[in-house]
Amino acid sequence: MKKLLFLLAFLPCQHLFAQTEPTYAEKLGYPKGKKVLIIHVDDVGMSYESNQGAIKAIREGVANSLSVMMPCGWVPGFVHYWKENKDIDAGLHLTMTSEWKDYRWGPLAGKTNVKGLTDTEGALWRSVADVVKNASPDEVETEIRAQLERARTMGFEPTHLDSHMGTLFATPEFLERYLKVGMQEKIPVMFPGGHNTAIQGEEKMIAERFEMTQKVGKQLWAAGLPVLDDLENSSYGWKGPENGDKSEKALQKYKTAKYIEAIGKLKPGLTMVIMHCTIHTEVFPHISDSWPTREGDFLAMIDPELRKYIEKEGIVLTTWREAMQRRGKVK
Repeated sequence: MKKLLFLLAFLPCQHLFAQTEPTYAEKLGYPKGKKVLIIHVDDVGMSYESNQGAIKAIREGVANSLSVMMPCGWVPGFVHYWKENKDIDAGLHLTMTSEWKDYRWGPLAGKTNVKGLTDTEGALWRSVADVVKNASPDEVETEIRAQLERARTMGFEPTHLDSHMGTLFATPEFLERYLKVGMQEKIPVMFPGGHNTAIQGEEKMIAERFEMTQKVGKQLWAAGLPVLDDLENSSYGWKGPENGDKSEKALQKYKTAKYIEAIGKLKPGLTMVIMHCTIHTEVFPHISDSWPTREGDFLAMIDPELRKYIEKEGIVLTTWREAMQRRGKVK
């Protein structure tokens, strides 16, 4: 499951762009030349394990932000916790797909209102490609707003918006609706509009598409929203030790090393580091075979070695809430 497939196809090689302007982190008042990270857990509300993994990754580890899949069954379990712990930086993981075989969810707008988003089981489509093939931009926007409305009905005001499986980046029309809702509602949206070093692709990428991300970044900034300089989104592809050892000790060592390597390669600026954290239970493997990478993410977040690395390197940790507060103070 990879995010930003649409954007990845649009980014240039590194030699096509040189950083000349201040980073968005600097514009927000963070120290010049510093790596400023939002360490972000996706898929909260999807399951009990996802809730506990995210909460523990924040309370006991270095993660500091998360987002919630509003159509899923364990959303109340998280929101009830959040109401008593509102210091947690929590946004909406806007969800247009339901990818698992036996554990599924449907649109909050109702099937009759968003027929193009639903499959033959009455659930959201399993793949991004099916959403692109069948759903209209109007239906996508309707579902985005329905998910925001459910959150607000529950008393949950999100600190930001992002996109499950990158579906809202899959077409220019979907992206336009995603950005539109964020700007209209004054909610920060996950969008890398800065130097984008970590997500730059191969030589076939073209400069014109990179310019699009710059234009959108400036548009979001002009609307009074903070903007990411970059996005680190490779962790879901880190499957585990090559020897196949899936013990907690092995997964933790492997994932911690991968995060240290990835963070080490980041350039200064405001970067969102994406992951998926779950605790271990006998149930989650029946939901998804992705459990090793998700458990590994959780174990890395609570690893003292990762915290030591972040502190030693002088890396600044922040949240979407703080970034928005800082944006409000910038003219």
